[in-house]
Amino acid sequence: MPEATAEQTNNKNGKPTFRRAPNVIAIASGKGGVGKTWFSITLSHALAKAGKKVLLFDGDLGLANVDVQLGLMPKRDLNDVIRGRLGLDKVIQEYEDGGFDIIAGRSGQASLSALPSQRLTLLRDQLLDVANEYDIVLIDLGAGVDRTVRMLSASAARTLLVTTDEPTSLTDAYAFIKLGSAAGLSKNVGVVVNQATNEKEGAKTYKTLLKACENFLRLKPPLVGMVRHDPKVKDTIRHQTPILTRSPNSDAAQDVQEIANLILHDLENRKKTAKSSV
Repeated sequence: MPEATAEQTNNKNGKPTFRRAPNVIAIASGKGGVGKTWFSITLSHALAKAGKKVLLFDGDLGLANVDVQLGLMPKRDLNDVIRGRLGLDKVIQEYEDGGFDIIAGRSGQASLSALPSQRLTLLRDQLLDVANEYDIVLIDLGAGVDRTVRMLSASAARTLLVTTDEPTSLTDAYAFIKLGSAAGLSKNVGVVVNQATNEKEGAKTYKTLLKACENFLRLKPPLVGMVRHDPKVKDTIRHQTPILTRSPNSDAAQDVQEIANLILHDLENRKKTAKSSV
């Protein structure tokens, strides 16, 4: 399995580098309500169906809802780790219907952002150690750009930023990229447009965000993919069943499958590059 890289240091240019795992992907959003957790679950399922060993980490402790969307009642969760009762590897739960593992958060608890930096770093390190046992680890980040989100995003080889065409969503997505740029993370961010009316409107949404990034940040975050608006999404959430199980041929399911294929292709290229550089 991929090994996590070295602890945070400064490179020869004086810029910070981070302990980062090549098989960890963070999924972020500037604001809530854009379908980030649904996307995280569906992407995990798609990657598992492709034969990969996948772990989904619910990194939004205060508003955790991965388990809720899947109808799970975990006996152990991230709160047990935060309180020092268990190691992170002891709260992993197998989600048999989807073929992937989950580390659940707990809704209504204090946010991870309230943790002292030392404990947050310890949690990050445990996650990167656990990542060595998986092909791919997805982190469902909390919405926003607090230090917890930035630290966990920095630990990932890639961050997928989920946005919609709502002005507030685009504004907050831009803010996420701007703050990530200041922290040296901008090169790893790609955009996913969710709930797109159609391909043309999805492209328009992406171009709006891209134009702002080009004009004010001199950045060009790539478009990873678009997920079309699909009434089957609400149906699957209501029934607490993954869309790839309940409606695998729906538009949204097919769109996430395409994104999963791109990610798998990217991971293979990273492996080849790593081998050739040895």
